[in-house]
Amino acid sequence: MMSLQNRPPRRRAQQNPPPMQQGWQPPRDEGVLRGKAHRKSRRYDVVTSRQKRLALRLCAAGFVVVFIVCAVQLISYGVDYFNAKRLSAELRAIYYAQEEETVVPSATPEAQNLPTASAAPALAAVTAAPSPTPQAEATLLASVSYPNNPMALVTSRFKKLQRQNEDIIGWLTVEGMIDEAVVQRDNEFYLRRDYLGYHNVNGAIFLDELCDLRTRPYTLMLYGHNMKTGAMFGNLRNFENLLYYHNNPFITFDTAYEDGRFIVFAAGTISTEPRDSRYVNFAQLLSPVISQRQEALDALQRCSLYASTLDVTPEDQLLLLITCVEDDALRRVVCARRIRTDETEDELAGIVRRTAVK
Repeated sequence: MMSLQNRPPRRRAQQNPPPMQQGWQPPRDEGVLRGKAHRKSRRYDVVTSRQKRLALRLCAAGFVVVFIVCAVQLISYGVDYFNAKRLSAELRAIYYAQEEETVVPSATPEAQNLPTASAAPALAAVTAAPSPTPQAEATLLASVSYPNNPMALVTSRFKKLQRQNEDIIGWLTVEGMIDEAVVQRDNEFYLRRDYLGYHNVNGAIFLDELCDLRTRPYTLMLYGHNMKTGAMFGNLRNFENLLYYHNNPFITFDTAYEDGRFIVFAAGTISTEPRDSRYVNFAQLLSPVISQRQEALDALQRCSLYASTLDVTPEDQLLLLITCVEDDALRRVVCARRIRTDETEDELAGIVRRTAVK
């Protein structure tokens, strides 16, 4: 017999692993898993924190940029506003300087930058034609020179103003609201320039380029910005208040060739879109054709806030103050006509006080 000492050791039976089952995975150390998950979470938190800080920095930078831009714009608006007031005061001092009125030869139309193709020259060409027919005489307005200044000579006070800028052709006064010079060139130049031609967001009040002052025009159209500060035509909205209209129905507009006193007969908002019921064709007001002017007058009175009984005819000289509103297709308009020689201001003021809102 083999002794127990010489017997070879028994080998343990090798255990077969359990059969693979669907979805089975070898066991993992739970500590290791928790460590990996923690490290991933930390990495995610770090990235998220960096993104948040970057977003906050970008927002802060954007806010600073917007603040700086707004501050610069506000400062620029303020500087322009005070520069405009200062310039207006300087011109006002020249305009109202006490001196004996004299007349001097007027500058040529080219020197004043007047357009060559305007309504008034066309009118002169029509009325000057030889042997006009009776029908043409009845339907077209006659060209009219300035009654007290047929040679169109510039008054001395405007000569002094034109030393500052030859484009200054008039002075507009609405008591308690406007007391400003009026310029004329094209209809774009003074939208962002002051009365001396320097850049200014307030612009300047200017006469339509088609209004030729070599003879007395039948229609004077003045444009100005609707500034929130009240500058230029920013306060024209006051005429939409009946009490204000009753107390302030008169406008003074003096040109370089004659003085003018006007009475307001309509105020409201009109449209530049032909399909709009409030449409007014400004070109008809510049036309020498009487029927076209009458059509435009009817449209203005229809759009007016007031039912005025003031008599207005196509033969009257009209003054329109025009500014923009929030809608680009609309315009705020104040319409006036020249006071006739046989009328008194007291009489006209009484008619205005009886005016009511439609």
